[in-house]
Amino acid sequence: MDGADLSVTARPAFDAERALRLGHRTFDIEAQALLGLKARTGSAFTAAVAAILGCRGRVVVMGMGKSGHIGRKIAATLSSTGTPALFVHPAEASHGDLGMVAAGDVVLAISNSGESDELNAILPVLKRLDVLVVAMTGGADSALARHADLRLDSTVDQEACPLNLAPTASTTAQLALGDALAVALLDARGFREEDFARSHPGGALGRKLLTHVRDVMRAGDAVPRVAANAGFIELMREMTDKGLGATAVADEEGRVLGIFTDGDLRRLVAKGQDLRALAAHEVMHPRPHLVREDALAVDAADMMERHRVTSLLVVDAAGRLIGALNSNDLMRAKVI
Repeated sequence: MDGADLSVTARPAFDAERALRLGHRTFDIEAQALLGLKARTGSAFTAAVAAILGCRGRVVVMGMGKSGHIGRKIAATLSSTGTPALFVHPAEASHGDLGMVAAGDVVLAISNSGESDELNAILPVLKRLDVLVVAMTGGADSALARHADLRLDSTVDQEACPLNLAPTASTTAQLALGDALAVALLDARGFREEDFARSHPGGALGRKLLTHVRDVMRAGDAVPRVAANAGFIELMREMTDKGLGATAVADEEGRVLGIFTDGDLRRLVAKGQDLRALAAHEVMHPRPHLVREDALAVDAADMMERHRVTSLLVVDAAGRLIGALNSNDLMRAKVI
């Protein structure tokens, strides 16, 4: 080990005030970059939106390095808001993945400088494929800008990086432009909450907007139900066995006549009545809250909250009893 240089570069002491100052400076620079972006966004943006709306195929997003990371997010946002999109890595495109691009597609090519070798290498091929190329670049005179059909100006005055090297403000501008495209497109397509839910079935919104009462209700033998002339003991046995905290009172054809709940039982007990002598039709609530099987489960939850009840009876289009549910069923389905 003789003669070996074991010295290490000393790390400067952490300066909390400087770190906070740089954080605030980053916010200021990136906020100014977005304001500048807004001022320059005009006819090219609306032309890009119109082109994508008229696209017969998909939006193919491309970008290298940090621009590629932003591109993947833009492709995901477009796809989830009604515009079919995918990300293709420019370097992989030169080795076979260009086969994922077809005539009628729109290519959104992202490069801050506009001089990405991997991206520019495939521009002539894209032209021969008869696809429209939209460049998102800060390089107005770059090769990408010259070869593109449309250019979205993502220029920033400076990066937030103190060295003005690491992509920071420029990637924020790219991301904001991508979001702006997605928002303008979803509005132009008449994209609704229901459409968003269909592409996000695993999320909370998807569960709320895609889950119907029929999906969460108790059905068949699990539905507590007695006839109008059923005795009180039979009534209580049905409530206990089915565990809903209520039972329907229905006629032979399934039409709902009323409902009896735990709350009704407590009120009868408080009155000191001889419960054993009573029949179901004498103790039932005659106008129960009903919900259709094809209603959204979230609407059933709203009905429970509005009427301050914890159970609902479910009927079909003809008004016949086919199910029941309570707030616990909705909680298990993560609707509430």
